[in-house]
Amino acid sequence: MLKGANLPVQAQAVRVELGWRSGPGVPDVDASALLLVSGKVRSDADFVFYNQPAHASGAVRHEGKRTGADGVTDTLAVDLARVEPAVERIVLAASADGGGFGRVPGLRVRVLDATSGAEIARYESQDATVETAFLLGELYRRQGSWKFRAVGQGYDSGLAGLATDFGISVDDEPAPRTAPAAPASARPAPVRPEPVRAEPVRPTRPAAAPAPAPAAPAPAPAPVRLTKVTLTKDAPSVSLTKQGGTSGAMRVNLNWQTRKQFRGWGAKLGRAVANHSDLDLDLCALYELTDGRKGVVQALGNAFGALNQPPYIHLDGDDRTGAVSSGENLTINLDHKDRLRRIVIFVTIYEGARSFADLDATVTLQPQHGAQIDFALGECTVPSTVCSLALITNTGSDLVVQREARFLVPERGVSPQRTIDHAYGWGMNWTPGRK
Repeated sequence: MLKGANLPVQAQAVRVELGWRSGPGVPDVDASALLLVSGKVRSDADFVFYNQPAHASGAVRHEGKRTGADGVTDTLAVDLARVEPAVERIVLAASADGGGFGRVPGLRVRVLDATSGAEIARYESQDATVETAFLLGELYRRQGSWKFRAVGQGYDSGLAGLATDFGISVDDEPAPRTAPAAPASARPAPVRPEPVRAEPVRPTRPAAAPAPAPAAPAPAPAPVRLTKVTLTKDAPSVSLTKQGGTSGAMRVNLNWQTRKQFRGWGAKLGRAVANHSDLDLDLCALYELTDGRKGVVQALGNAFGALNQPPYIHLDGDDRTGAVSSGENLTINLDHKDRLRRIVIFVTIYEGARSFADLDATVTLQPQHGAQIDFALGECTVPSTVCSLALITNTGSDLVVQREARFLVPERGVSPQRTIDHAYGWGMNWTPGRK
């Protein structure tokens, strides 16, 4: 499509893929959507992005990134049948972190039929320069039907500037830290009594009943926070406490895609990863509670955990192929963080491959409050069937997320779970299990 062109969308539900080619020096790119009424959002809840990944109506969801042979995609799922009647347009935007879109090769947006996968529309941006946010396209209603328009409008003020133009209240600053309370042993300064002066007694009238105080106005909603944290080898940890993300549910997502090319060690032993469609990875967690209890949450043995009772960790499902757009997810109930001492999040290969070679995987931690945290696992260069992803530690005064990304090689006859246990000193007894 050319900029400004439009075409009808017949599908009831679509997937919007923002795509680009990654490489050294290429900024990270994120997709977002704004649901508009008369050209503006009704509230900040009409903004769907990495820190607010689902609209309350269920019509729009941010599904996250995948890396494939054609580059990186960040996907939004839009169920047009569930879009509220008042919503006239859904603006599809992109933001770049670490540079302008002139440094992002192959920038494009595709609209696909969510049922058949057929491509409905494709727009490739050709004229980006210093812009750090881009309005690539929009879905809009016309005479009771939906259409897509290629827009291609850039913003050099970033995602914050784009969002503000559509009525979003933006806060890019971290949540302010409260002042420390005074020590319990501190005593207030002595109060010196004021001198008492006698006053003549005068007759008084009964006081009138006080007028009722006006109702306090409802507090304004907190502005949307656009910050996110990417963990790397050089900056591998982040404090959830400082990010304000220590309450509510925290979703841990593992998403993966196999590469088609082979190189290095993977050319010899990793070929099964790309050639088998039955690759089954399991997202798991070792936990230790403050009362000393230890255990594992995993699909093996149907140990799916629980969210509102120990261990306060729940495995949402078992994606056996990686074809599920949302990947595999764990949820951690941070309202009970005081009961959690440490958690190791790890992934194992259950079947379909002999190693993690030629696998691209991304881990995302999304606290209910606070910034999104994500990181890539990197390339596996050893015959590994188990990888520790992240370590979450409660120090008593802080809750810290540490990027691990450690590919471990089990000894002959030793299970991946025992291997993780030994590496982190859990000291549990293991028995064979089945799905």
